[in-house]
Amino acid sequence: MLRLNNIEVIYSDVILVLKGVSLEVPDGKIISLLGANGAGKTTTLKAISGVLYTELGDVTDGSIEFEGERIDGMAPEEIVQMGIVQVMEGRRMFEHLTVEENLRVGAYARKDREAVSKDLGSVYRYFPRLKDLRGHVSGYLSGGERQMLVMGRALMSDPKVMLLDEPSLGLSPLLVKEIFEMIKKINHEEGTSILLVEQNAKIALSTSDYGYIMENGRVVLDGPSSKLRENEDIKEFYLGLSQVGKRKSFREVKHYRRRKRWLS
Repeated sequence: MLRLNNIEVIYSDVILVLKGVSLEVPDGKIISLLGANGAGKTTTLKAISGVLYTELGDVTDGSIEFEGERIDGMAPEEIVQMGIVQVMEGRRMFEHLTVEENLRVGAYARKDREAVSKDLGSVYRYFPRLKDLRGHVSGYLSGGERQMLVMGRALMSDPKVMLLDEPSLGLSPLLVKEIFEMIKKINHEEGTSILLVEQNAKIALSTSDYGYIMENGRVVLDGPSSKLRENEDIKEFYLGLSQVGKRKSFREVKHYRRRKRWLS
């Protein structure tokens, strides 16, 4: 459904951030994109959704295809109308609007009002808490409620692919579990493909079908999530476990010999 072919991204005509990234998001699958801060994960999502220009970024090589059509270079609103929507890190919303007004903003480009009302009901079914708060001003929501709202707003655009950027950030373990259960449920019931950027490797690989590991603007490892979970490098550098099952400190693992192993 969605394919990146060896793309490069440069900011301000100077800074090379993505250095030949290739990945695929098949129809109806959840794909995780993992890596440390600065690896290029969010830039990859922004390249897909077309919002790089807001940060003086540009796809300078390679191509991005959706359902066989090139979308690199398209305007963000055109990409949304094709069925790709990004849920930004930071849970951005119109804080002065009510919960339901924010949700309806997500359906702004849609013409079928009856379908929009039906999808609003579906969002409230996935997130009952939002239904209870539908008349409340969004700026007063908690972190978990905000995450539910931005995901619900994305669903209101009737997406074929959702790009989720760090949905677990700053949430309690109980809320993280709830959010990821909803991600799986949306994928299963709606058939929505999901590209998931996440630093919580354990829950990302438990949720996704396939995973990619990024480092310094490149994909250095990929494979079925079940196999990545058992990979000793992943256990050591992303789950914090050594081969004997003992946790290592970040200071001990913050080095780059892993790149030599992955690329060998």
